[in-house]
Amino acid sequence: MRKALDWLYDSTAWLAALAMVALLISVLLSVAGRQFHFHISGTDAYAGYFMAAAGFLALAHTLKRGEHIRVTLLSSRLTGGYKRALEIWALGVAVFLSGLFAVYSLRLAWQSHTMNDISTSNDATPLWIPQIAMALGTVVLLIAFVDELVQEIRGSRQQAESAEALHNE
Repeated sequence: MRKALDWLYDSTAWLAALAMVALLISVLLSVAGRQFHFHISGTDAYAGYFMAAAGFLALAHTLKRGEHIRVTLLSSRLTGGYKRALEIWALGVAVFLSGLFAVYSLRLAWQSHTMNDISTSNDATPLWIPQIAMALGTVVLLIAFVDELVQEIRGSRQQAESAEALHNE
């Protein structure tokens, strides 16, 4: 099961990386169009779609690598059972909130599909297509938080520490 979950987190990270490359290409096309006097309609809208996709698809991978921002003012001062209880409570709240986010993201994509909702910009893209990336990213984030919670309850959670957290300025 661990290998499957890690593969899922890594796969969405790769999709996020592809979205970033697509974002770069979209922006470069827009810049080149201004310089060489041609226009490809929708490049600005697609740049926004790719930026959102990159952000949402990278959420779970970022969480599992310890790169999310954590406020450790309280937890760093606690030890033993108190610290564990705080971690379980925080992860429980995170599971709840990410679950709501996943449900509403899925619901938004589904409603956009059933209502044939399209972008108001000149690209006229069906909105459920870019919303799939948001829905997928939030569902995988929910899975990652459940994974973290289960590991914390079982006592096998290894918190990844970011190297950035060690650099206090």
